[in-house]
Amino acid sequence: MSSPLYDIAVERLAGGTTTLGEYAGKVLLIVNTASQCGLTPHYAGLEKLHQTYQDRGLVVLGFPCNQFGAQEPGSAEEIGAFCAKNYGVTFPMFAKIEVNGDGAHPLYKYLKQHAKGILGTEAIKWNFTKFLVSRDGQHIERYAPTTTPDELVKDIEGIL
Repeated sequence: MSSPLYDIAVERLAGGTTTLGEYAGKVLLIVNTASQCGLTPHYAGLEKLHQTYQDRGLVVLGFPCNQFGAQEPGSAEEIGAFCAKNYGVTFPMFAKIEVNGDGAHPLYKYLKQHAKGILGTEAIKWNFTKFLVSRDGQHIERYAPTTTPDELVKDIEGIL
């Protein structure tokens, strides 16, 4: 059974559009990111997860967002350079998006509907909210921004 998740179009940070269908059959860790946030060091842990588990089918997908304290003001080029220089990011990064409100990207509308937050809320609370998606795109787990990448290891290993 194919998930509607895979039909969602996304724009790459470096330009060009694809769909999440490119990652069908992989375990996805989808994260809204920011370069000037107290949680920005999560990039290092996310890259470590990507490096450790990519051969087993994990793909980390980063979606920069400037909706929380204007902590991602940069251009696509600036974001890409920052991530590479400071955290050695090699996982796919995508164009800046909105995750809440009327302008929320269809990906985040889908994720929020299928993995609600605390007390059933849908809104993304802050940068580095994490969604772990099963290989078939059917099962989605949501993690708080303060959940560190290391804290996801057990769940990632369980789903791989």
